[in-house]
Amino acid sequence: MSDWKIFLAEPRIAYFSMEIGLTSEIPTYSGGLGVLAGDTIKSAADLKVPLVAVTLVSRKGYFSQTIDEQGQQQESSNQWNPEKQLECLPAKVLVTIEQRDVKVQAWLYRVTSPSRGQIPVLFLDTDIPGNAEEDRHITDHLYGGDQSYRLKQEIVLGIGGARILDQLGFEIRKYHMNEGHASLLTLELLAHSRRPIEDTWDERNSWNTQAVTNKCVFTTHTPVKAGHDQFPYGLVEKVLDHEIPLDLLKDLGGQDHLNMTLLALNLSKYINGVAKKHGEVSQAMFPGFEIHAITNGIHPFTWTSPYFVNLYSRYLPSWATEPELLVRVDSIPDDEIWEAHCGAKAYLFQYIAETCGVELDPDILTIGFARRVATYKRGDLIFTDIDRLLRIGEGKLQLVFGGKAHPNDEPGKELIHRIMQNIHDYQDRIRMVYLPNYNMEIAARLIPGVDLWLNNPIRPLEASGTSGMKAAINGVPNFSVLDGWWIEGHIEGVTGWSIGPPPNGNSITQNHTDEDVEDLYNKLEKVILPLYYEDRPGWIRIMKNAIGKNAYYFNTHVMMRRYVTEAYCH
Repeated sequence: MSDWKIFLAEPRIAYFSMEIGLTSEIPTYSGGLGVLAGDTIKSAADLKVPLVAVTLVSRKGYFSQTIDEQGQQQESSNQWNPEKQLECLPAKVLVTIEQRDVKVQAWLYRVTSPSRGQIPVLFLDTDIPGNAEEDRHITDHLYGGDQSYRLKQEIVLGIGGARILDQLGFEIRKYHMNEGHASLLTLELLAHSRRPIEDTWDERNSWNTQAVTNKCVFTTHTPVKAGHDQFPYGLVEKVLDHEIPLDLLKDLGGQDHLNMTLLALNLSKYINGVAKKHGEVSQAMFPGFEIHAITNGIHPFTWTSPYFVNLYSRYLPSWATEPELLVRVDSIPDDEIWEAHCGAKAYLFQYIAETCGVELDPDILTIGFARRVATYKRGDLIFTDIDRLLRIGEGKLQLVFGGKAHPNDEPGKELIHRIMQNIHDYQDRIRMVYLPNYNMEIAARLIPGVDLWLNNPIRPLEASGTSGMKAAINGVPNFSVLDGWWIEGHIEGVTGWSIGPPPNGNSITQNHTDEDVEDLYNKLEKVILPLYYEDRPGWIRIMKNAIGKNAYYFNTHVMMRRYVTEAYCH
């Protein structure tokens, strides 16, 4: 038996995700969705959950970001070489795209845990001799190109991924679709589960949708419209060549457009959102489906700074595989918590000095805001009343920003430009910096190294918000709008602070900007700054609460145990 065939020894859960973030060296992720997928796989390895992950190789990555002197985002390919890091598996399959046969191969990456658990990750690739030139580039750019390019990628991911697993000999118990990008795999399962026509009363009834539904799990991640792919049927008929009849496809995926979310909803037995609130919002968006909620998490060891890794390991052995032990954080002396935080802060500030030439003061309260740049996340909200911000924060505040806008998202890129303009105009009064090319490596420095983590999206559009969990495990309190996971993790003045009104209603058009801005400035001036500068023991108590009341629970170990017992067992 060749080495990779050890993964065939038992039935597995097939976890499909368009993007997976495992390390910065494999740049096949754009933001939270991909990093969550990577953290899920790492926890599956830690817990020895029999999983196999499927994604695209994205040879040119998402993109590398620079910011020019005018404060504009510039993009370039983030090319990487799978041949140097992955193992090519001895199987190829064909998918049909625009009536052409396209070969798909798979590269293997092994995620290995200290617990000796190991999870195979398959990266699908069409850059194969014999494929037409345009087809060789289908798996080049994550979220690149036009609608046609995206549909081709989703054919490779869903249909090609299901076929590769079958060709390699994997026995699959459940197919877990992480967002709708992979939902075409249901068509492949439908074709395989079709009953003979003579056994049914008509051809239409021969498609055994229930058999497919019983094998599928679907996680939806966003209420934002752009997160739900839709393709016009004219394009679908041109690009997708499959035996599923068009009228059945329309019944399952929508009459007007092929809605990939709807296709997955109709063919999944278990459906979930990624926080309690998001489950409610998704239920309101898709009435008629039973939508559960399993709150996202973060992989504990990956996102804990080396300073806190050492500290936890000394006082709470086994914390990395049993993060529930973090509830005992009070056994760690306050001064050692503060010393570990100061180490993480110095580590970040050294990076900022080397990268941006900006010297930050370690004694000043430093706020971090870094995530995928989209307008609903309101990255420039703190600048709404610049005079008030300067009055509150001059000499008392420092701000660190980071994040990429999608190359086609002009409003997102303009948001970066506005932040850069504010940094340029007011740098001499409040020290500020924007870290370019935000990725997993930079996040692992930035999040633990700030004193306060800011998050202020338009509610309820932040489905989960895992960056705040990464802050918590490093003792960094959250200052956030009550949305996503923070509704569950927030205890005012205990684990951190809220911004704006409570989370009432499930409308996705709610906007409380005026209230949010007023509350942000008020709490910053009257609660947060005085506590930081005048009551260090009080501040450290909140740091410990972030660890012991948030981080012990909001992690992918807890999340994966819930998927196993609630989603995969039916």
